[in-house]
Amino acid sequence: MLKRLDKIRFRGHKRDEFLDLAESPNASDTECGDEIPMKIPRTAGKDSDELRDPAGPGTINMASGVQDYNRTESDRLNEIKGHLEIALLEKHFLQEELRKLREETNAETLKQELEKERLRRIELEQKVNEILKTRTEESPPPPQPPKAQTQANGTDKRSNMMCSRVQKWVYDKFGEYIEDFRFQPEENTVETEEPLSARRLTENMRRLKRGAKPVTNFVKNLSALSDWYSIYTSAIAFIIYMNAVWHGWAIPMFLFLAILRLSLNYLIARGWRIQWSIVPEVSEPIEPPKEDLTVSEKFQLVLDVAQKAQNLFGKMSDILEKIKNLFMWVQPEVTQKLYIALWAAFIASCCIPYRIIGLSMGLYAGIKFFLIDFVFKRCPRLRAKYDTPYIIWLNLPTDPQLKERANATVSRRLQTATSRSCVGSSAPTGVSRDEDSSRFHTTKRGNFYEVFNLSENERPLSVCENGWRCCLINRDRKMPTDYIRNGVLYVTENYLCFESSKSGSSKRNKVIKLTDITDIQKYKVLSVLPGSGMGIAVSTPSTQKPLVFGAMVHRDEAFETIFNQYIKITSAASTSES
Repeated sequence: MLKRLDKIRFRGHKRDEFLDLAESPNASDTECGDEIPMKIPRTAGKDSDELRDPAGPGTINMASGVQDYNRTESDRLNEIKGHLEIALLEKHFLQEELRKLREETNAETLKQELEKERLRRIELEQKVNEILKTRTEESPPPPQPPKAQTQANGTDKRSNMMCSRVQKWVYDKFGEYIEDFRFQPEENTVETEEPLSARRLTENMRRLKRGAKPVTNFVKNLSALSDWYSIYTSAIAFIIYMNAVWHGWAIPMFLFLAILRLSLNYLIARGWRIQWSIVPEVSEPIEPPKEDLTVSEKFQLVLDVAQKAQNLFGKMSDILEKIKNLFMWVQPEVTQKLYIALWAAFIASCCIPYRIIGLSMGLYAGIKFFLIDFVFKRCPRLRAKYDTPYIIWLNLPTDPQLKERANATVSRRLQTATSRSCVGSSAPTGVSRDEDSSRFHTTKRGNFYEVFNLSENERPLSVCENGWRCCLINRDRKMPTDYIRNGVLYVTENYLCFESSKSGSSKRNKVIKLTDITDIQKYKVLSVLPGSGMGIAVSTPSTQKPLVFGAMVHRDEAFETIFNQYIKITSAASTSES
């Protein structure tokens, strides 16, 4: 039975040992479908009797042998049963995959579609052949013999070959340039902005300074020529320029100077030490960039760079605004002169030859640059009277100046209207306008002398008519509401007055007599911030700690005004006592 099972399953040579479950080969459909009869071997009656006979000879050895044989047979049968189950499962999986492939391919439907397409192609070929036959029957015979037609076809082919070769050659030579002229849509690229950095800001300012250095050096040399810094150099330049203009060589002279400058720059780049400047260059010390900066140093650095940028932008905006206002008739009397000069230049260019115009302009430019400007710089009064371009440029207003003028005119109109209506009705007779205006000077809450309980003669000085915005820090007080007060500081002839911005009684205001002040000095509220601070400390006998007027934008102006008035009052008091 074992031999038969081995032949049916493996169909090969005899194997004494079966393979493992994982290494068994796949079974075929026919092998899995066969039913293998399983027969249990039977022993003879004689053997069984011997086995049953306990007193027979060799009973122990025979019993152990039979048991071992039965065990090996049962193990083999179990192994064969496992192989058969695996073969059945493989057959099932293969059948499922075959069924899926048949459903996906649909070979029959594909065959039908191919047959339909073949029939359509045959019908189209028949129709085309019929149409060609009808055309050949209707068309007349060709007038030329077939030899001439073949020759024409040959010449056409040759011409087509030549044209294709020429086109290929042109494309190989000029195809790259033709592709460059192909229109393409513009790409809108958005530049990424860098975050604010103190180090980057200072580096950009230094780069700007280094980039503008050649231009500033050129302007310095021109001004040195005009100022006759070196007499021999200016005299030689004046003679050469006037001679070139007189003979019509001004443009070649400037081109030769440009070539000479480029040649010198080439030699300097090659390592030559050449200095060609009228004004000696002063080498500025280069500060090495600090790596570790404190908070105050960074803040001071940002303030310095911001101040430089503010001044630079202010100068540039002033120049641009003056040019704009010159052409926009903001100041008509100045623009009228330019208008007349342009008309005169237009008429002269139409009537006078260009050689004479160029000669006259060149001579005037040389005399103006070398002689007239030298005299005007040495004599400022003469320049203020007769230097027309300089006078026009100074009189051109900027936009902030125009705003100030408009505000001044409006305030004057309001002052004249209010003075005519109020002063005439309320001022007593025999009082001048100056005394009346000082007596009735008002603040936001009423008359000045009423707010601070002073005499009517006390009024703010002309420097601080509107006062200085600040905050009063009274360090003798412990309550936060009394420690800091926001308000406005005024200076009169005899008093220092602080008006609190909070609504309430006049008790929150502060009045200090100038003669009672024992010490006055500039004060820095926060020592962490750079600079000298934005406060003024005032010491009086009535306070243990000095009063501080902090957060003043115009601190220096206020300090000079208070200090000068304090010196004036104390000196007058000392002279009167003596």
